[in-house]
Amino acid sequence: MITKKFLIAVLLLGSLVSCKKVVDVKPEYILDGQELNSIQDFEFALTGAYSAFQSTDYYGATDGESNAFVTLPDMLSDNLNETDESLGNERVFSRWAYAEDESQIENTWIAAYAIIAKANIVENNIDKFAADDQGAVNRIKAQALAIRALVHFDLLRYFADDYDRNSTAPGIPYLTIFDYEQKPARGTVKEDYDHIEQDLKNAASLMTNMDKDINDGDSRAYIDADAVNAMLARVYLYSNQLDEAIQYSTLVIDAKPLADISEFPDIWTDVSNSEVLWSCVFEAGQGAPGSNVYFPVAPAPEGRSQYKPNPTLVDSYDATNDVRYSSYFKDIEGRLVLSKYLAKSAQLGKPDGVVNFKAFRTGEMYLIRAEASARNGDDATARDDLNTLRAARINGYVPQVLSGAALLNAIEQERRKELICEGHRFFDLKRTTRTVSRDDCTSFCTLDPAAREWTWPIPQPEVDANPNILPQNPGY
Repeated sequence: MITKKFLIAVLLLGSLVSCKKVVDVKPEYILDGQELNSIQDFEFALTGAYSAFQSTDYYGATDGESNAFVTLPDMLSDNLNETDESLGNERVFSRWAYAEDESQIENTWIAAYAIIAKANIVENNIDKFAADDQGAVNRIKAQALAIRALVHFDLLRYFADDYDRNSTAPGIPYLTIFDYEQKPARGTVKEDYDHIEQDLKNAASLMTNMDKDINDGDSRAYIDADAVNAMLARVYLYSNQLDEAIQYSTLVIDAKPLADISEFPDIWTDVSNSEVLWSCVFEAGQGAPGSNVYFPVAPAPEGRSQYKPNPTLVDSYDATNDVRYSSYFKDIEGRLVLSKYLAKSAQLGKPDGVVNFKAFRTGEMYLIRAEASARNGDDATARDDLNTLRAARINGYVPQVLSGAALLNAIEQERRKELICEGHRFFDLKRTTRTVSRDDCTSFCTLDPAAREWTWPIPQPEVDANPNILPQNPGY
């Protein structure tokens, strides 16, 4: 164990850890001799955890790597097709050719556990100030718990082979203490869900007794109670706890209504936070020149468009009446690109490829409740939710009366259309054991539900440094 001493200023930086194993997050902010001696110090530490989501291996990107939890799930699936502008940067993923030594998988593993380490530094130490200001301690600790739960869940989505709530299959190490010398074993999927659910419910409980609101005004930069409920709704959908998915998505829907057709385009230029539950904030200048923080699908005008939206998917939108079409896609120099991440604001002039990432939105909650209701046999509620979402996106929409398999298929298609490049498609196909089947494709067009590539391998450097991490995932 190390002495928990910290350099506060560096806590504000993103995670740029060069270490090779999960517990090597001995980060840049220890060993300096300055301890967290006030509530304000813990505020700074929490900000450091939030800023780490901007990592080039989490919600951010570079010219060479795509966002692990934004665009990559669409490249791994059937939403994006490689273009003739590609430099081959992401072919190892779009062609499902990755192995244990893939550096980007390792980097995602490291980036995620670095965020967890920052959250644990806050959660493990802040209670010493409870007697001074319980409300502030609750507010800060709740957010750290929610961050810890979310990141572990994101890791579970890539590295677990089975999403069932009670699965005894290997999951991922769930780290609840900050100790870079530990060599943790993988928990089971059930054990990971137990921790995720408990952390989120504890966070929600703490948020009922705080010194002040988490977000000021219309800001959605921090995780509040609505965002925690949204996280629970998503987790419950994955784990097949349908009643709970309905319960928590309903809480969010009742608290945060959908954007209307006139407001919706402004979400994607950060003019409006309508229906946004939590977004990772990016500021001007954080995009690489000629690229952006959402490489490689939404280039600034002089950048490459290495992956384009699948033509068949694009054709499924009503280009005239569906506000998502004009909000999500744009013709730039004769090619249709995903434009939902082009710039902070249309009023800024030349797009710089920098815009906040909307990690949770009310639109997703309608789709969660619709799918869970349909799978629960409640077609009426599922229909109402599907039609409500469509009416909020499509001018002149006429409600449809669907049921059974046709209704479930319509909800699946609506998830593709609503949530393209928001980090869902690969996992949606995985959790429902469907095949990747790419239209307008000549090679690497299908991925069978039994293929090993649905689950990422534990990075080889982690295995080398920590034998307790075994077993490796099937097929690697």
